[in-house]
Amino acid sequence: MANRHLSRSIVLQTLFEWDFNGQPENTLEDTLKRNIEEFAPGTSDADFMRTLSVNIASRTKTLDDIIEKAAPAWPIDRIAAVDRNILRLGLFELLFADRLEVPPKVAINEAIELAKSFGGENSGKFVNGVLGAVYKELGEPGKDDTSKSKHSKDLEDISKMPVERLGGAIVYARKDEQLYLALVHDIFGHWTLSKGRIEEGEDEEEATVREIKEEIGIDVVIKEKVGENEYTASRPRENAETGEREKYRKHVSYFLAETELGGLKLEEGKGGLDDCRWFRAVEIIDLNIYDDILPIITKAIGILLKK
Repeated sequence: MANRHLSRSIVLQTLFEWDFNGQPENTLEDTLKRNIEEFAPGTSDADFMRTLSVNIASRTKTLDDIIEKAAPAWPIDRIAAVDRNILRLGLFELLFADRLEVPPKVAINEAIELAKSFGGENSGKFVNGVLGAVYKELGEPGKDDTSKSKHSKDLEDISKMPVERLGGAIVYARKDEQLYLALVHDIFGHWTLSKGRIEEGEDEEEATVREIKEEIGIDVVIKEKVGENEYTASRPRENAETGEREKYRKHVSYFLAETELGGLKLEEGKGGLDDCRWFRAVEIIDLNIYDDILPIITKAIGILLKK
């Protein structure tokens, strides 16, 4: 009986060995055969594993180029070997697999699960960020193919919620040919981007500059808009009719904001935050960052490295 998750695990093991040994010619299929005999004797999925392994190996250069464009702060040889091959596997299925057999979300989720099982502490988030960035560049194919009725109901419910507009920034500085980013740390243990509320009728760029100044104590210059993000939250007060906390949408516009490398000072009494700090761009991969924020940061770094 076929078990595609196990099969992908064996393909990953094979690609890892092949990559670790310098990608020698004519050894991939022998390595795969040995791994199948050890981990899945009698499997009916051998052809699937062989096709997947060979196709990934033959497209390694193309896949690596895409990975470096999606995560420009991390050259391919600096990515851990396990993570590197998980990305190759996930990216191949995302871009080249039959979408009827492997929908994009399945390709991404399978890669994330492999990263959680075989990678380091932050591998899952890193793989999710890179593949998520590529998925968005593709226009999120297949996003609405399943659970359409439920999805429509959810959209209807969300559309009725009040909206709070916020402005956030990827605050950056350059020094000695190094790129630095200023991040804030929340009480839930995540590093994230500084942001604040945009008042009714207020210019979003001017509001963002003001909020960054208030939150982390530095003056910034807005350079360009990078992207937007939206999520739901609950207010402390309850809805008088239902007795439940009132839900609302937070819609955040994110900008590239330049400043000088210098002292950061977190706003006193700022609820939800407990630290702010500068990081070199190459250090971002080791941080605990929200899944929906990492693609925004990755995209921003890519823009900045081209300048």
